[in-house]
Amino acid sequence: MAASLSCSPNPTLTRVTVSPRSSLSPTVPHFLKFLATTPFHPFRPLTARSQSSSFSFAAPRASAAADDKSSSTSTSFHGICYVVGDNIDTDQIIPAEYLTLVPSKPDEYEKLGSYALIGLPDSYTTRFVEPNETKTKYSIVIGGYNFGCGSSREHAPVALGAAGVAAVVAESYARIFFRNSVATGEVYPLESEGRICEECKTGDTLTIELAESRLINHTTGKEYRLKPIGDAGPVIEAGGIFDYARKTGMIPSISA
Repeated sequence: MAASLSCSPNPTLTRVTVSPRSSLSPTVPHFLKFLATTPFHPFRPLTARSQSSSFSFAAPRASAAADDKSSSTSTSFHGICYVVGDNIDTDQIIPAEYLTLVPSKPDEYEKLGSYALIGLPDSYTTRFVEPNETKTKYSIVIGGYNFGCGSSREHAPVALGAAGVAAVVAESYARIFFRNSVATGEVYPLESEGRICEECKTGDTLTIELAESRLINHTTGKEYRLKPIGDAGPVIEAGGIFDYARKTGMIPSISA
């Protein structure tokens, strides 16, 4: 039904008349019409990203063994730790000036590791990576609250992994850093149940037992409970989200 409006000689009164229409179908402008024979697929099928992409991390996840004093298995890590405080942001982990390095290139991946945690303030008198070195002797990083805050750059966990870090243990994480750590498979982002950063010191010898969600400080003799890594563990162990997807048959393997 359509309504037409007309005015009577008295401007304060109106008369409304209703007339039927033969069709209720609206007239669609030509520029809004779509071909009915053209299928519309809002989502593209998941495919593996090309290794030539600058955002593809083709380099394998760095081992926890930074030297012969550190060792790693699929369920435990052993080595000396480097302790930082609260709100360590991605600019401190890897400054923006080094983001031009492409992790999928092995030589640039290694160079990226040499700049890990180089953005820390001068109050950190101990260098995480010594000058002219590409690997750190600290295979475990201990942090406080909100570790990895700041930008969403994937280079942050990649730089730590490239430097030889196996795991970060922090009171809490910025969500995007935690996700990038799992997606790239570079480091294990483990959460502590307390402020371990106030009880450990840089250079302490630690063991992390993933299966038991336990951290042992051999220097002090203390043990700490960790929050279980859960379903993120197998993804990191596989080397990242794409390697996990290939391993589980979600996407075709590169050799297929």
